[in-house]
Amino acid sequence: MRRRSMAVLAAVPLMFAAACGSGGETATGASTSAGSGVTEPQVTGAIGAKPNVVFPAKVMETSSYKVLTPGTEGETAKLGTNVVANFTVFAWDGKENKLAGSTYDEGGPQVITLNEQVPEILRKGFAETKSGGRFMSVVGKDALPQEQQAQAPAGQSQVFVVDVVGVPEGKAAQGTATDPGLAGVKVENPGGETAPKLTTKTKEKAPKELVVKTVIKGAGPKVKSGQSILVQYAGKIWGSDVEFDSSWSRGGQPIMFQIGTGKVIKGWDQGLVDVPVGSRVLLSIPPDLGYGKAGSGDKIKGTDTLVFLVDVLAAY
Repeated sequence: MRRRSMAVLAAVPLMFAAACGSGGETATGASTSAGSGVTEPQVTGAIGAKPNVVFPAKVMETSSYKVLTPGTEGETAKLGTNVVANFTVFAWDGKENKLAGSTYDEGGPQVITLNEQVPEILRKGFAETKSGGRFMSVVGKDALPQEQQAQAPAGQSQVFVVDVVGVPEGKAAQGTATDPGLAGVKVENPGGETAPKLTTKTKEKAPKELVVKTVIKGAGPKVKSGQSILVQYAGKIWGSDVEFDSSWSRGGQPIMFQIGTGKVIKGWDQGLVDVPVGSRVLLSIPPDLGYGKAGSGDKIKGTDTLVFLVDVLAAY
């Protein structure tokens, strides 16, 4: 699977680990000063699209947050939970206000774990904003650890405009697993949120075509091309049982990406569209729908058939 990532903050220990975009691009309307009578950034634009921000002449040095639209759906995110959000980040250096990154430029929201690495001023905004809502946070140098604040330069606060998309429940597909019915592949399902076990060590010949098998059928709506989906997954090589990638092995943190638009390998784009949310599916992916003749890294050769076990947790 492919993912693009970029750290949007050099000084603040936050991290929306997949904030995307390119530093230095001036945002529409962002470099216009609102004048001395305005004391905080003014956010305009519809929720669900990249916002415009007009800044006051004076940089705000103290961190703050403001709920612009509280939202109406579901629960708010709490410490330790995941939240799906779109966010746009502006650098504020006292001279010019620049777009540091936006998920809207990447075509989809990101999943964020609200742990203690996320500055408290941002966690407060999430705690008061439900799905469909928007908040703004000014992140100043006071958000840094105490020992770093004295060395941090003044006038370099950042402004986050965050649109909350949803607060997903659970970290695994729930339900009774069925035999995938693919000779040579075994799935053990312990239930709950415990990682399932995928075994692919076999002498059976790998299928030459894409195979999609339902292990647990979810009750949610079917995934549509162009949506961003939240998944857990494990990937192994057919015949060797070598695991080359797994969200479960990285602590069980789900990942999010856009499906059906070329952001991931073809086998995922073709195999995960129309899968009901809440499902666990097994994908057997031939080389031409995986990483092709070049393979990937040290583990995946150009002739390898890939086997993925994927839990589809949410779609937005």
